[in-house]
Formats: sequence, structure tokens, C-alpha cells
Amino acid sequence: MNSSFPTGPFGGGGSGSPFGGPGGPASAIFDAMDQLRKSFEQRTSGPSRMARGDVRSAVIALLAEEPMHGYQIINEIAERSGGSWKPSAGSVYPTLQLLADEGLITAEEQNGRKTYSLTGAGREEAEIAADKPAPWEAFSSREHSHLTALPKAGMDLAGAAAQVARTGSPEQVQEAVTVLDEARRRLYAILAQD
Repeated sequence: MNSSFPTGPFGGGGSGSPFGGPGGPASAIFDAMDQLRKSFEQRTSGPSRMARGDVRSAVIALLAEEPMHGYQIINEIAERSGGSWKPSAGSVYPTLQLLADEGLITAEEQNGRKTYSLTGAGREEAEIAADKPAPWEAFSSREHSHLTALPKAGMDLAGAAAQVARTGSPEQVQEAVTVLDEARRRLYAILAQD
């Protein structure tokens, strides 16, 4: 066992690497980060999951402003929702294909990417929906900011802990463990308040 790292939840040494290989400290930290990420994921009925029609509406609203490729659409929705809603490629690209099949958008190859723009019929549909709030606006409001602030802070903290585990001295690792233990106690104290 490598005595330069504490035993316990972060495992012990082994395999000659400073992190002990599989089951060692780094492996345990990455497993913990994955568990943390999963604990913050929204369930399918959660507020950050949008209906298929909302992806369609968002795509039309964005293309009404300017032509874009799929990756731009995904990032623009994420940015406009304050990071609360980032549709997957698996929902955006089929939506683009559907809109093309309906004759609402066209695709033009530019620099190896398909750039999508609205057709006349697509612009008409965008005008009809223009008086409604954009789908991402439901997530950009302050009342929903708590849905992303805590998960982001948690992931940032986990990333910092992983960095200390990778590059810190044994003393720094032990100090980080102390800080994390204190943070955990303080978080539970928040819940205990009336």
C-alpha cells in the first residue's frame, strides 16, 4: 500500500502509480464525482427536460434570427436558458430533419457543416409564434436559477478535489479532506435550520 495517500474512502496505493491504479485514490475520486453528477441529474419529469415541441419551437425561434448549424443551436439554447436547458444532439438533429421534411427549413453545406435557415413557410410559422415566450425563457428566470447553481457549485467543488488528489502533496490532500468534511457538516447544518 502506498502510504503517501490516506486510506479510507479514497483507497490506498498499489500498482506503482501514485494513485494506486484501479481502486486507488484517483479512481475513487472520479467515481465520487460521477456519483455527484448523477445525483444532480434531473429525472425525465424534472423541470429541465423539455418536450419535443419545445425543441421544435426553440429551433424555429433561433433560425428566425439567423441561419445556424446544429451545434450552434444547442449552445445558443443553453446560453439563453442560463445553462438550465441544453438539448442533446439526439433531440436537435431529428427535429432539424423533421422541420426539413415539413418544408420549414433548408440546409446548405458550409465549411463541411450543414447550416439551416427558414424557408418562407418557416418564417410564417416563426411569426405566428413570435408573440409567445421563447421556450428557453422558462429557464432563464431567477426562480429557476437554483436548479443549476447548486449542481454547478457541487461539480466545481468535486473538480477542485480531484485536482488536489492528482497534484497535491500528502499534506495538501489531508488538508483538502478536512475542508471537505467541514463543508459537508455545514451543508447539513443548513438543512437543520428552521
